[in-house]
Amino acid sequence: MESEKEKLLLLESSLRKSVKGQDEALNVVSESILRSRAGVKDPNKPVGSFLFLGPTGVGKTEVARSLAAQLFSSEKKMIRFDMSEYMEKQSVSKLIGSPPGYVGYEEGGRLTEQVRRNPYSIVLFDEVEKAHPDVFNILLQVLDDGRLTDSLGKTIDFKNTIIIMTSNIASEYLLTTENEMVDQELVQKELARHFRPEFLNRIDNIVTFNSLSKEVITEIIRRQLSLLENKLQQEQDYLVKFTDAAIKKISEEGYDKQFGARPIKRYIEKNIETMIARAIIKNEMDKNRTYVLDVQNDEFVFSASNKLN
Repeated sequence: MESEKEKLLLLESSLRKSVKGQDEALNVVSESILRSRAGVKDPNKPVGSFLFLGPTGVGKTEVARSLAAQLFSSEKKMIRFDMSEYMEKQSVSKLIGSPPGYVGYEEGGRLTEQVRRNPYSIVLFDEVEKAHPDVFNILLQVLDDGRLTDSLGKTIDFKNTIIIMTSNIASEYLLTTENEMVDQELVQKELARHFRPEFLNRIDNIVTFNSLSKEVITEIIRRQLSLLENKLQQEQDYLVKFTDAAIKKISEEGYDKQFGARPIKRYIEKNIETMIARAIIKNEMDKNRTYVLDVQNDEFVFSASNKLN
């Protein structure tokens, strides 16, 4: 078992294994958490609070998920809230519970109850800019005091949580600056238009995520195919390999700059996994052979290459 100190010291390198093309962002996050755990920052606040900025599908949610796995030993330790569901004034009661006398009063709030049950967790607020202004008052309390009082009068401790908020604000500038320096002044102007200064000032770090390069996309595809290879071998004892031509075709057809790497997984499921699944169901695969997925005439072809000894 890795000790807490070892996990912290290896955090950045561990995150780089699962999140590609965002080394600068991973460095900022890892060092901030390291300072907090070493007792260098205020102990009465959450371990860390971050606003992740960047286009869709560049790894913002993946960082949150990977942090949960690395620091708290399970991706399930990530509590996610889609803030497009909290656009109304009454949204506050969903988070901390309904006032006395209202329906659901005794149930508590979604946020407070989940953190009460999981005090060591990553709390992710996706697309935070969509939340109602009253919801930001709740977030300010968490960022400021490291605690929150629910509708039942119970105080919930957030001091062992890491708060991550994602936003697509200013993503148009980040989309157009691949391999270039991000114009931070433009980004700051966009943030000032959408968020109150007291909110921005309470966040530990505002972290910008880059648009993904072709090389990073290829790396992401190789990783996803490697996971598929391992799954097929470990669970069903089938050996499957993928050629560079197949990887190139997935990159060209599966990647969408507007949606980032997110569509790649769906593309692999639809075009690769379905082809392999059909061959398995039809009993066309032999566990004593290696199978190769290649491209011929711009189509994927799946065939046996050789018989194993």
